[in-house]
Amino acid sequence: MNKKALSDPPMDCLLCPRLVELRDENRILYPHYYNAPVPSFGDINAKLLVVGMAPGLRGANRTGRPFTGDYAGDLLYSTMLKFGFARGNYDKRLDDNLFLIDCRITNAVRCVPPKNKLTSLEINNCRSFLELTIKEMRSLKVIMALGSTAHSATLSALGYRKSSAKFCHNMPHGLNNGLILIDSYHCSRYNTQTGLLTTAMFHQVFSQVRNLLSLA
Repeated sequence: MNKKALSDPPMDCLLCPRLVELRDENRILYPHYYNAPVPSFGDINAKLLVVGMAPGLRGANRTGRPFTGDYAGDLLYSTMLKFGFARGNYDKRLDDNLFLIDCRITNAVRCVPPKNKLTSLEINNCRSFLELTIKEMRSLKVIMALGSTAHSATLSALGYRKSSAKFCHNMPHGLNNGLILIDSYHCSRYNTQTGLLTTAMFHQVFSQVRNLLSLA
């Protein structure tokens, strides 16, 4: 079971009215879903933090664990297993006996948005939780941003202007605080089906992360 951290929002967070309204609707439509802000997954002592955009309706919003239950999770967790950032079996369930190794996963926004679309206000409202997530990870060395939204949210959480580092797939950005931010196209079904992101491309990012961590 994933443990709730101090950096996780309360179960009934009220910061974003539009997301609260959708959460209330989903609790009626899908009473067996998690239907709450999804907590981070992994050890706060990890050296790698993976930041996604937001939970998927039938993925993390259903299961209560980031990237668990949708296509993006299939690619992400199989890659993490391949590169030694996870062990066990990924079976799209909270109790599937999957454990992360020296890695933690979170989202820029913790609640599922309507039609998978976020507003700038919602990203800003949730920034404090990402800030706390980063601050409490004392051993953090590398942050991987999955998609441009996660990239920009991470920069803001670290006190940087969005223009200070341009989003670029598999491009590491050295930050003044010693952290390294590296980007990847989001591992969504849309990106893989359109060819924007291939499995090989995703593996290359994780391979580079491994190299960066070995030098840190």
